[in-house]
Amino acid sequence: MSGLDQDQRVHRGCRDKTTVANDSSETCEPAKQPLHGLKLASHAVLEKAQQRGRLKCSKCGGSRMFFCYTCCSLVGVSLQEIPSVKLPIKIDIIKHPNETDGKSTAIHAKLLAPSDVTIYTYPCIPELNKHKVVLVFPGPQAVSIQEMVQCLRNKIDSGPHNRFSEPCVKRLKREDVTDATHNENSSKSGPRDEKEISKSRVFPLQQVVFIDSTWNQTSKISTDERLQDLVQVELKMRKTCFWRHQKGKPDTYLSTIEAIFYFLKDFHEHCLVQDYHGEYDNLLFFYSYLHSVVTKAKTLAGKC
Repeated sequence: MSGLDQDQRVHRGCRDKTTVANDSSETCEPAKQPLHGLKLASHAVLEKAQQRGRLKCSKCGGSRMFFCYTCCSLVGVSLQEIPSVKLPIKIDIIKHPNETDGKSTAIHAKLLAPSDVTIYTYPCIPELNKHKVVLVFPGPQAVSIQEMVQCLRNKIDSGPHNRFSEPCVKRLKREDVTDATHNENSSKSGPRDEKEISKSRVFPLQQVVFIDSTWNQTSKISTDERLQDLVQVELKMRKTCFWRHQKGKPDTYLSTIEAIFYFLKDFHEHCLVQDYHGEYDNLLFFYSYLHSVVTKAKTLAGKC
């Protein structure tokens, strides 16, 4: 197996059928190929780097391919050769302290969207405003992305002196989110440019928290009292294409980079209320290449 075969952290989503790739020669089974049709930058730079082989990280001296997961820096490729993704909101990733850095896909997000992604190692958690931050994590109180904006507004409306937040409105339709945004914009007088309108649509969400760990280790972080007041969001209708699936775990457990990508895609469509044209596809730049390399290696080894 190639040295590129990295393990990944998992996030739980819900049930769905993934897109089937047209080229079945590069996949073990159709359900494992949801990466077809992404608008990605050329992988030529990664192909060349792979041909050269592993190099030593200039900072820590570790043997690395493409990037150093310890130093969060590129190895064998330059910043100008990889895509840069601008995100509409800030992403905070809380990483479990006992997890090996080389097994995390969180580094992908940091390298590809450096100005919008921050990685913390638990127990370090940034100061979070419960009125403007959500936690992407499943649970009995978790809501969909469509319901998320209304839940945050409910928290604000409940006031700082109300200890308990109002329950979130379930099954909020996309039209409800659009109408609420429109009414908020219309209530303010004076001309507004496109940037201001876009910002008001995002309001009140400013920050999203993801937990980066294996599923069996998530409870230590998810039950931390500093995260308890946050609205929890559950990603629905998604399946992972993780190439080293954990035994006994369903395929609705997403890697961290998958969870970030799917959240942003749904946020773009349901909260910004805009058609999606691949704005965040390059967050899967490294992930999609590693997926293809591992899948081809398994096929050649007759393991598919």
